[in-house]
Amino acid sequence: MNKLDMLYEGKAKRVHTTDDLDDKLKEECGVVGVYCTDEQKDVARLLYYGLYALQHRGQESAGIATNQDGKISKFKENGIVSEIFKGNEFIESLKGNIGIGHVRYATSGDGDIRNAQPLFVNYKTNQIALAHNGNLINFKALREMLEDSGVVFQTDIDTEVIVNLLARSLKDGMVNAIRRVVEIIKGAYALVITTEDKLIGIRDPHGLRPLCLGKTNDTYAIASESCALDAIGAELVRDIEPGEIVVIDKDGVQSFQQNNWVKRKSCIFELIYFARPDSIIDGRSVYYARHNAGMILAKEHSVEADIVIGVPDSGIPAAIGYAQESGIPYGMGLIKNKYVGRTFIQPTQELREEGVKIKLNTIKENIDGKRVVIIDDSIVRGTTSKRLVKLLRAAGAKEVHFRVSSPPVTHTCHFGIDTPYRQDLIGSKHDVEEIREMIGADTLGFISVEGLLQSVGGENTYCKACFDADYPMEVPIQRE
Repeated sequence: MNKLDMLYEGKAKRVHTTDDLDDKLKEECGVVGVYCTDEQKDVARLLYYGLYALQHRGQESAGIATNQDGKISKFKENGIVSEIFKGNEFIESLKGNIGIGHVRYATSGDGDIRNAQPLFVNYKTNQIALAHNGNLINFKALREMLEDSGVVFQTDIDTEVIVNLLARSLKDGMVNAIRRVVEIIKGAYALVITTEDKLIGIRDPHGLRPLCLGKTNDTYAIASESCALDAIGAELVRDIEPGEIVVIDKDGVQSFQQNNWVKRKSCIFELIYFARPDSIIDGRSVYYARHNAGMILAKEHSVEADIVIGVPDSGIPAAIGYAQESGIPYGMGLIKNKYVGRTFIQPTQELREEGVKIKLNTIKENIDGKRVVIIDDSIVRGTTSKRLVKLLRAAGAKEVHFRVSSPPVTHTCHFGIDTPYRQDLIGSKHDVEEIREMIGADTLGFISVEGLLQSVGGENTYCKACFDADYPMEVPIQRE
C-alpha cells in the first residue's frame, strides 16, 4: 500500500491503495442550493435532482437540509444519492422552500456518517445549515482556537470550523459575519448556506472551487456546476465571481464582495478532469476545453498510427480532438462498465491486479493488429496507465502510443483535491522517458503547460500548482 498523506495539517485523510481502479486525483464534493419564491413549494426534490447531477464529485455520502420558516430539517447518509433517497418518504419529509445539498468525497476527516454534510448549528433562536466544497489549509489552528474557547466539535471536518466561526460572528449581520469569517479562513471553498429566510452562496477569493447561479420562473439555484442547474430546469445566469457573496431572499439576488480582493486562480483540473463535460465553468465549456487540449496534444506529440481511442469518460473529448487534428480515425477501443463503483469485492491479489478488466474492456476488433494512440486526461501514480497498455497489447495492439491531455502531476494539492505524497506521484520522481518505460508504452507525450493554457483560452488565470508548484497562497510544507 502506498504511504498516502495521513496527516494533512493535522487532519486524518482517507487511505487509497495503489489497487484503486481510478488512478486519478479525487475531488472533495459538490454543493447545490435552491430558493423558491413560492413559500408553499418544497424544494427537496429539486435538490435531489441537482445532487444526482453532481454525483461524480463525491460518492461517499450525500445530504439535504431544507428550511421552512427558519426551521431546518435534514437527512444525510453514507452512499450515493439514488441509494440514500430511494423511495419518496425521505424527500417528502423535508419541507421548505429553501434548501441546500451536498455530495462528499472525503479528503478532510474519514467516511463516518457524522462527517457527512450539510452541517448545522443552533444560535440564539435561529439555525444555520452549511455545505462546503474545498479545503482549509489553516484548519488545525482555527480548530484549536475554537476548542480553547469552549467549542466542542462533533466532526473531524473543516466545515464545522466554518459554521462555528460564522455562528459566533452573526451579531454584526450575516454579510458582515461572512466577511469576517473569510478574512480568517485560508484555502479553497465554495459554500452554500441557509438560515432564517435566506439562501447564500460564497466563493473563495481566488475562485479555486467553482460555483454558479441559475434561475427559473420562480426559483433561484446555486451549484458547483451548471449541469446541476440543467437537471432542475434552471438556466445558467452566470458564474459567481471569486470573492463574491450572493444573498437570495424575498427581495431577489444581492451581491456583495469580500473585503480582500485577489487575483483569480481557478482550479484548472476542473476543466481537465473533475467537471462533467456538459458543464460550463467560469464561462468556458468543459467539453471544448478538453477537445482543444486533444488538438493541441496532436500538434505537440504527433505519431503515425491507425486509430485514436480515449479512456472513458474524461479522455474521450481529448481523443476526438486529437483525431480531428491528426487525421487519424477516432474509434471506440475501451468500454467502461458503468455499474462498477469506486470499490467492489476483490478477494485475491490476482483479482486486484486484473481489476482494470472488470471496469474497462477492449473492443478487440478495433485494436487487433493496429497502431493505437490512447488518450487519457492525466497520469498520477501510473498504475492504471500500465494496466491499460497491458490490456491493449493483450487485445492485439501492434503499437501503443500514450498521450496525456495534462502535464505531468508533480506536486500535491492543498485545496480540496485528494493527492498522495509527492513520492507516489510518478511525475515528481521520473522524467517522461522513464515513465514511458514504466507503463510499457511505445511512446509517451504530455501536453505542455503552455498548450494546456491555450486549450482553456490562453489566459493564465488558473491554479496549476500540481504541475509547477506555483501555489496561489502559502501552503504547509510538503512531506516527500
